[in-house]
Amino acid sequence: MQKLEKVYAVIYKDFQIELRSKYALNTVLAFVVSSLLVVLFTLRAQALDPTPKSGLVWIIILFAALSSLSRSFVMETERNTFDLLRLHGEATSVFLGKLFYNYIFTLFVNITTFFLYIFLLDMQIASGSAFIITLLLGTAGLSGVATMLAAVVSQADRKGAIFSVLSLPLMIPLILILVRTTRAALIEGGFEGFMNDFFALTGYVGVTITAGILLFDYIWEE
Repeated sequence: MQKLEKVYAVIYKDFQIELRSKYALNTVLAFVVSSLLVVLFTLRAQALDPTPKSGLVWIIILFAALSSLSRSFVMETERNTFDLLRLHGEATSVFLGKLFYNYIFTLFVNITTFFLYIFLLDMQIASGSAFIITLLLGTAGLSGVATMLAAVVSQADRKGAIFSVLSLPLMIPLILILVRTTRAALIEGGFEGFMNDFFALTGYVGVTITAGILLFDYIWEE
């Protein structure tokens, strides 16, 4: 019970900071809207084949995540508050608090992005259950990788550049899976032929989150 209270305290602290500054939220939403307009008016997204049409939205979300999710740990080192977390929390609680914060933040951004994308391209959701599973697991995958790498690069000098370089190789396999599951949700309209992708997505999320928790124990002690 005490561990859950510490997790909640980290989540509450990060949301309070974000609500005061609105830096990450404004930056990400501005990027998403401008990217969607570029896609709509320059690439003629309505006329694209199903696979690239399903992938464009995740590419936009990927780069939006790269611009904001690293701040979960980076701002602790920039403000010299990382040692305070060590004094008042423990490794697992802090990591889970950051992970849940990133998940909630990213889920809000992803829902907004998909809503605008589907509306602007006049698309239909062919399978609601497949869409929800893809959205929830895709968000968990992005958040898991971003939180793990943000903890690693928070101790480096060039944090932003290192975060992007390390994130892309880990997130590209996730994006490739999400393109296929999104196609099943928005176009194909079912799970048939895509079950292996949904299982792979579940495994990816489990492995990245577990690896992040184990790796953060070493970072916490340094």
